[in-house]
Amino acid sequence: MIQRKAFQFRLVPEASQRHQMAQIAGCNRFAWNRALSLLRDALERGEKVERYNTLAKRLPIWKEEVETSFLSEAPSQTLQQTLKDLDRALGDFFAKTKGAPKFKKRGMHDSFRYPQGFKLEGNRVFLPKMGWMRFKKSRQIEGIAKNITVSKRADEWYISVQVECEKEESHHPYLSSEIGIDMGISQFATLSDGNILKPHHAYRRNEHLLAKEQRNVARKKKGSHNREKQVTRIQRLHKKIADSRKDYLHKATTWIAKNHGRVVLEDLKISNMSQSARGTVEKPGRNVAAKSGLNKSILDQGWFEFKRQLAYKLAWKGGELLVVNPKNTSRRCQKCGFISAENRKTQAFFVCISCGHTDHADLNAAKNILTVGQTGMACGSNPSRGRKQELLGKRSSRQRAEQVPAG
Repeated sequence: MIQRKAFQFRLVPEASQRHQMAQIAGCNRFAWNRALSLLRDALERGEKVERYNTLAKRLPIWKEEVETSFLSEAPSQTLQQTLKDLDRALGDFFAKTKGAPKFKKRGMHDSFRYPQGFKLEGNRVFLPKMGWMRFKKSRQIEGIAKNITVSKRADEWYISVQVECEKEESHHPYLSSEIGIDMGISQFATLSDGNILKPHHAYRRNEHLLAKEQRNVARKKKGSHNREKQVTRIQRLHKKIADSRKDYLHKATTWIAKNHGRVVLEDLKISNMSQSARGTVEKPGRNVAAKSGLNKSILDQGWFEFKRQLAYKLAWKGGELLVVNPKNTSRRCQKCGFISAENRKTQAFFVCISCGHTDHADLNAAKNILTVGQTGMACGSNPSRGRKQELLGKRSSRQRAEQVPAG
């Protein structure tokens, strides 16, 4: 079995190398935005969309043009990888598995990738056009390095070394142990065996401090050095929140994957659950502030990342992750199977109006999720419509009306 892992380390670059990495990231961002603009223009004219092989031929032409000659400062392979990423994003979009690719902004998600030409020796890495650079080697790199991604988080630069290592096919020691998990906000995860994972609330615990730092930005003059320093403080705080959440999720998923061979999760449509209730000017939404607070709490949990980590950790250990339809899992009685909204009049308690069975609402839902997984009723997906309009950023009046939440 081939395992793919990524090892992330913090770089210790010189001042000139920091400036050079920022330039290369800017060149890759420009290549992405210009290629995406060409694709959108082709769609508006009703022409065939260019794919990677055609877009890659434009790179030498752009480098020869006076206005875009700065692209020569970036390694050609990083620009090619950027166009490959755009082509992959476009393919996922037309396959209806992901949303439309968007234009990239300066200072957000700055990164570029080397598929070859790099070298790793001890705690040093060689990157084409930048030379040798030290990094904080916190652990040993296992496997064969396939590519290196250089990215910026807050005011620090990092490398992610993707490796491939060959492992023997593993068999989970607790393959017969099956568990259903109900995801929530008051309780992050309720397992069908009665175990409960408390919510971490990484964003909520730092929300007041984040609001204070954001107010300070408004008091700084745009373009000033003090404003840049204040923006960096906010970026560091966002990094701290993201790292705290990710650490909690890693510990939770490792514990679950280690002790259970088969895990059943509900297929939650997080993007639909966290839609804004603001509505339009003609039809304004209701309870907008309450829905906004609920959206923050939903996104603060990291349910998608929890599912992603659980999937690959179970696969490595020889286990299995099954995703099922969450429909009526919180309304169905686990004892008699009776379905009614009256069964759950409160958030915490479940009382069946048919057989009188009582249980904690989340625990009853977790047991139902496990039952659905055992009966093999795996859920499907409902692809969205209007892919071309989404890519162009246009919506018809009917589509705008349909997207207004009911409250």
